[in-house]
Amino acid sequence: MREIQAAAITETIRNLCIEANRDLPQDVACALHAAAAEEPWAPARDLLDILVQNEGIAREQRMPICQDTGMAIVFAEVGQDAHIVGGFEEAVHEGVRQGYVEGLLRKSVVGDPLRRVNTGDNTPAILHTRLVPGDQVKLTVAPKGFGSENMSRLGMLTPADGVEGVKRFVLETVREAGANPCPPMVLGIGIGGDFERVAEMAKSALILPLGEHNPDPYYAALEDELLALVNSTGIGPQGLGGKTTCLGLHILAGATHIAGLPVAVNVSCHVTRHKTAVL
Repeated sequence: MREIQAAAITETIRNLCIEANRDLPQDVACALHAAAAEEPWAPARDLLDILVQNEGIAREQRMPICQDTGMAIVFAEVGQDAHIVGGFEEAVHEGVRQGYVEGLLRKSVVGDPLRRVNTGDNTPAILHTRLVPGDQVKLTVAPKGFGSENMSRLGMLTPADGVEGVKRFVLETVREAGANPCPPMVLGIGIGGDFERVAEMAKSALILPLGEHNPDPYYAALEDELLALVNSTGIGPQGLGGKTTCLGLHILAGATHIAGLPVAVNVSCHVTRHKTAVL
């Protein structure tokens, strides 16, 4: 049994909150740079060049890449042979508090959805915890802005809708979103499970490395088809047209009930932020 101090979790989460808001993941940054180099439509190319410049300024000058520094989404994989000394959830929330206060990041969380009083420190975080083999703790912080989050959708389709229904749902989501999520976007798509599981799969799909396919060839082919369909909408960067509406998308699929076909599309902007550390 390996002991991990709660204070180490707090410090790690603090640092991840700050770094995730300053450094775009390499896979996302590379996709953005490639899109700028390959975009034939001049207005879209000029806009992509600005986004590339913004990404460089944030990284070099240690500034937030976007004014919406997001709600802190934390994915924790906790090894079964790790013993956390102290309160785990409290340590995570304290790390978010320190990161957003000390990192001078915008605090965007209200403690109640209807009374709308800002908590002042961006807590609480959204925490997803899984028990896994081993004695390590893997922590990923994925700050999620709500310009894109508000464009996300969940649909309880029927088995009769099939794969064509899934494709229609994804494209309807993208068309309805339009320029609102600050495209070029990244899409996380969940298929299967139940009402809450499909949304979690879609969120988890957002932090998968861009360019890597689903290991199942069926879903890998569907990823390629959907990406081509989304980019054929012509929405383009910030809605200016062109071929670059989506930098990439991933699908996570899971078992479901014989009577259901849940689908969720978690929309993210070109600033699809996430940082990971292992204790």
